[in-house]
Amino acid sequence: MTKKELRALRRPFIKELFRKNRFNFVMTVAAALLMAAAELVISWLIKEVSDLISGECKYGFWTLLIIAAAAFSLFIFAWLLDRAFLSEFHSKAMKQYREYAFGRLMEKGIQAFSGENTSLYISALSNDVKTIEQDFLGKLQRVVQAAVTFIGALGLMLWYSPLLTLIAIGFSLLPIIVSVVLGDRAARAEKAVSDRKESYTGMLKDALTGFSVIKSFKAEKNIARLHDQSNTAVAGAVKRRTRIDVLVGYASGIAGGILQFGVFFVAAALALSGKAGITAGTAIVFVQLLNYVLAPIQIFPAFFAGTKASFGLIDKLAAALNKNIPDEGEAIEPKLESGISIRDLNFAYEEGKTVLGDVDMELRAGGCYALVGGSGSGKSTILNLLMASSENYSGEILYDGKELRDISASSLYDLVSIIQQNVFVFNSTIRDNITMFSDFPEEEIARAVRLSGLSRLIDEKGEDYLCGENGSGLSGGERQRISIARALLRKTPVLFVDEATASLDAETSFEVLDAILDLEGYTRVIVTHDLDEGILRRCTGLFALKNGAVTEHGTFAELMAEKGYFYSLFTVSQAA
Repeated sequence: MTKKELRALRRPFIKELFRKNRFNFVMTVAAALLMAAAELVISWLIKEVSDLISGECKYGFWTLLIIAAAAFSLFIFAWLLDRAFLSEFHSKAMKQYREYAFGRLMEKGIQAFSGENTSLYISALSNDVKTIEQDFLGKLQRVVQAAVTFIGALGLMLWYSPLLTLIAIGFSLLPIIVSVVLGDRAARAEKAVSDRKESYTGMLKDALTGFSVIKSFKAEKNIARLHDQSNTAVAGAVKRRTRIDVLVGYASGIAGGILQFGVFFVAAALALSGKAGITAGTAIVFVQLLNYVLAPIQIFPAFFAGTKASFGLIDKLAAALNKNIPDEGEAIEPKLESGISIRDLNFAYEEGKTVLGDVDMELRAGGCYALVGGSGSGKSTILNLLMASSENYSGEILYDGKELRDISASSLYDLVSIIQQNVFVFNSTIRDNITMFSDFPEEEIARAVRLSGLSRLIDEKGEDYLCGENGSGLSGGERQRISIARALLRKTPVLFVDEATASLDAETSFEVLDAILDLEGYTRVIVTHDLDEGILRRCTGLFALKNGAVTEHGTFAELMAEKGYFYSLFTVSQAA
């Protein structure tokens, strides 16, 4: 992607920082301007008071005292403006940035999102946001103040002594060179820190998601070792960035010291010689004003490096959010009349590594079908493809004779719903988790609650019961029933169930699957590891998969009579 394209993608994100926030920003700039004005007045006062002591000042003592009081009043007023508006500007800017980014994330399609690393977004909306606030927004006001004092200080210096000003500019080349040379290194170091933190966030998320598996396999030490490796990489990147920051600080400080002392000694020499009209006050004020000349040399490179790093983080997020697959297919009615046909389906996540090979299935409307087989046999992959997770398959997937690639994703999601093993339950009420904040008639909600088996839970705890983070206040079966209720409430004719009972005990698993089988008028496709005879006998048909291919299909009785692959699977499962 070209730099021009990245700038175009970045622009709306930058706008969000200032949208409906310009007044707060203007007030912070006003505070910076007042502070700069006060600092320049105080610098002028230093010269005049110095010259007053040596008898060369044209102003009286009380006049200078009144001007000093006015300057400090400006300081106080600037501080009050800062206190009132700076924090509001920052908090509103980052709030709007997060909301815009998350809103864009919610616009992505399943196809685009399913192939991405979610850690990128977690890091972008946590670690990276802090960097943008500190290194870009946090330095904006200082840059404005430094720019104004730089211009004012340079003007005063030219007024007092053009010769000494030219000498000061010559000395200033050294800090400028130091800043330019080290600026890019600082930006690269910041980018490296962001990348390492993104990787660490991904590792941490994986470890917490699989906590129960880690404990059951007693793999704590090995997982801790992986954590330590990732944490060490983060610490190493931070260490390198800190070293560069320290180098920039010390190099700039040394160069600045050379500038100040060099100009001061030249001014002293000119004053002692009695040439160029240099007074003691002029020599002293030049040292003071050089602080303001040095400030941009120290602040601007850090600001530009921080801005470059921040924009790099924004560009990374913007580019990821821009990767979407347009919903350009044909809109279809949310109904299934004949059924779903899968013909000669082949699919691979990676080239040369086939996951599905020559799969054929006929799923009649209103039927209930179970996909069974060992781990890695392709069961969940088939459901994902039926949900349009990818277009990179060969063969055909037909809904009532229409190829899935030609169907718009939005209308497909009005036709199908999916219940997965990891149910999405958030910390809100049971009702909110069922309705997902949409409005439904009360009788439809009551029907979904009844058919999903949630009535007892709501009678005991009430529909306003808070479910807890990740549904921690509910049992596994209760979370799955919420997922079933959601699907029923949407009234999609097709319901996919992907290992929904894998983490449940046998009794709860039977109850959940039994509730799904009791649903009439729905086309149901169930991926299950639980080969319960009572459940499987009620299915319209079974498909036994092995190594990405359908080896057998038929009713439970038919497959058991064949005494083939399914018979072996079922027999082994009962023995266990």
